[in-house]
Amino acid sequence: MEQIISIRKAIAKIRFLPLSKGQAQTLSALCKGEEGEFFRKKIAEIHEIWRGMPCTYETDGEGLNAVAYLHYTLNAWDWYITERDADPDGLGQQQAFGLVCGFERELGYISLEEITAAGAELDLNWDPKPLREIPAKF
Repeated sequence: MEQIISIRKAIAKIRFLPLSKGQAQTLSALCKGEEGEFFRKKIAEIHEIWRGMPCTYETDGEGLNAVAYLHYTLNAWDWYITERDADPDGLGQQQAFGLVCGFERELGYISLEEITAAGAELDLNWDPKPLREIPAKF
C-alpha cells in the first residue's frame, strides 16, 4: 500500500513539472517498474529544486552568476533555467528565464510549453551551478 501511495505522489509531481509528454509518460512508467524507488526519489528531488527556485526577476542583475537550477536539452540546443514564473493562477509553468544555447548563447525568457512540446527533455542528472560554469559549445 505504501508503494502505491509513493507512486501516486511521484506521478502527481511529474504532472507539476514542465516535461514533454513523452518524458512524463516514460517517468510515470519507470516509477512503477523495477527501478521505481530510484525514479520516485529523483522526481521528488527535482520537484523540490523546482519549488525552491527563484521566481521571475529575483536574480535580476546577477547575469552569469545566476544559478542554473534545471537543464533541458533537444538535439544541439540547451536551455538552462535560472528563474520560474510564480504561477499565481495555477495554470502551470508556462515560461521561465535562463540561458539558451543554440546557434548562439543568449539570456532571455523561455517558453517551457514550446520547448517541451517540441520534445526537449529535462536532464535528470543536472546539478545546479552558476551559468558562468557552463562551457560554451562553440
